[in-house]
This record gives sequence, C-alpha cells and structure tokens, in this order.
Amino acid sequence: MTNIPMTVAGAESLRTELQRLKSEDRPRIIQAIADAREHGDLKENAEYHAAREQQSFCEGRIQEIEAKLSNAQVIDVTKIPNNGKVIFGATVTVFNTSSDEEVTYRIVGDDEADIKKNLISVNSPLARAMIGKEVDDVALVATPSGEVEYEVVKVVYL
Repeated sequence: MTNIPMTVAGAESLRTELQRLKSEDRPRIIQAIADAREHGDLKENAEYHAAREQQSFCEGRIQEIEAKLSNAQVIDVTKIPNNGKVIFGATVTVFNTSSDEEVTYRIVGDDEADIKKNLISVNSPLARAMIGKEVDDVALVATPSGEVEYEVVKVVYL
C-alpha cells in the first residue's frame, strides 16, 4: 500500500480514537451483547441486534484506523527548515484575487481535513495548486465557475 501523509496532530488524534475504541467502546458493547442475550430469544431481540451492529461498526473502525496508522507517513513540518515553499503541513495565507479575500489554510492529510477549521486536504484542488509555490507566486485553481487565482501571501511551518 502507499504511504498516507499525516501530520503529528492527525496521527495522535487517530491513536487517541483507537485507544478509546479498544478500552471503552469495545468492552461496553460486549457487555451490552451479554445483557441482551440474557433477555432470551435472540431472533426478536432488538437490543441484541443493535449491539451486534455497534460491535460490527466498532471492529471495522478499529481495523481501518490500524491500517491507516500502519501506512502513515507522519510528517512533522516544524522539523523542516522553512525555505518559503508551500509543502504538506504548512500553514499558508492566500489572497483570492477575484473576491479580494485573504484566507489562511493548513495543508493536512485526508482524514484531518476540516474546512470549518481551515484545514484542507493535500489532495484538494487548492492544496495541489499551492504545493511548491512560494510567497508572491500565483496558483490557478479550477472551480466549477472557472479558474480562480490565489496569490500566496505567507508560508509558515507550524
């Protein structure tokens, strides 16, 4: 499999979720299944079926997180000397020339992306257009309404 780029915070977040799933959710679900079995006939026991469905989801999520972490390439951008280029993990301030807006984004892995927190995926069109650019460079991003120009204003490795 290919390496999955991930920031240090993203990897830590997945490890925390994995720990919670294994130490809290899994035992709670096992107990719920045991309690539901005590109620008798399993064919018509909605509690039992709901608990089994939760168990299936929990085990699937555990496998998914373990696979991602085993293939993760954790990149600590703070240990990379800032040469002014936009790279994975960098915090970039861009100026949208069409709307005259200045916005700051951090380029992160797919699992960490959250546009409400200005965290954009490295695979998003905006991030792909900005990777490799420097301050005062212009990145053209194809959007449904046409190409939009973004000027790189600031690059910080936080």
